[in-house]
Amino acid sequence: MDQTVRVWKYKEGSDKLSGDLKPTLELLGHKGGIESMDVHTPSSRILTASNTGEIGLWTTSASAAPDAPESALLQANPAKKRKVSVSSGVQKGALSMMQIHSGPASAVVFHPEDSTAAYSAGQDHTIRTIDLTTSKVVHSLTTAHPLLSLCSVQGISTPLLAAGTSARHITLVDPRVSATTTSVMTLRGHRNFVTSLSASPMDNYSLVSGSHDGTCRIWDLRSVRTGSKAEGGGSVSEAVYIIERESQKGQKKKSDIPGQGCKVFGVAWDKQWGIVSGGEDKQVQINKGSDLLAK
Repeated sequence: MDQTVRVWKYKEGSDKLSGDLKPTLELLGHKGGIESMDVHTPSSRILTASNTGEIGLWTTSASAAPDAPESALLQANPAKKRKVSVSSGVQKGALSMMQIHSGPASAVVFHPEDSTAAYSAGQDHTIRTIDLTTSKVVHSLTTAHPLLSLCSVQGISTPLLAAGTSARHITLVDPRVSATTTSVMTLRGHRNFVTSLSASPMDNYSLVSGSHDGTCRIWDLRSVRTGSKAEGGGSVSEAVYIIERESQKGQKKKSDIPGQGCKVFGVAWDKQWGIVSGGEDKQVQINKGSDLLAK
């Protein structure tokens, strides 16, 4: 919400249970809150999505990054006009700041096989394909609802994009320009906004979603509901497993609003750790993905 990206250097302690964090870089240039980010380690690049509709492209190399805009420096340090902050590291600007969406940009991800391309999703109902070398939109897909999250899924036969919506479902689209249909599949079951998505690191057809209904749900793209068609075309699927918040077990329901008090804000599926989610209950919860699918 302070419109900045901060890069930290982490050094693990010898006991493997502690570590040391040192701020090395502060990236300035956004004019609104940063809603989402993605990192491409081999190219030292970061993508950010802002509630102003802008997509920012940054480098983690201080020597290669341009100077931060003067207006951003003054906003970050109103009492001291200097470019180096002891607490935050060196202050730098964006390689490119692109006005991509007409409404808030909710999510952005690098193309899984090409770091010069990216996909972004916004509350203007669109998914945009961006050429990062020219900072231009090369393709746009329009969906029926505002989009709140995005991830790339390898898919069974072709790479797909999964987008979480404000209408409580996940829509899977084929981002290729040559695609004949917008919606390939719709994943239904959540009872509130779908705000976070992560593909399985173990296969090409599973993903997990986090929602304001207080659950994470695991989906298998091979599981299709027979005889059902999505509103934008394509098939329909339901979750194969639902992960509840451990903090809510045994507690009385306080509200009729799904997820009130235990909204899931972020979820990541890691090959070693499993499914890691953080929520309104102020807890980080870890569930083993392989064990859940086996059940």
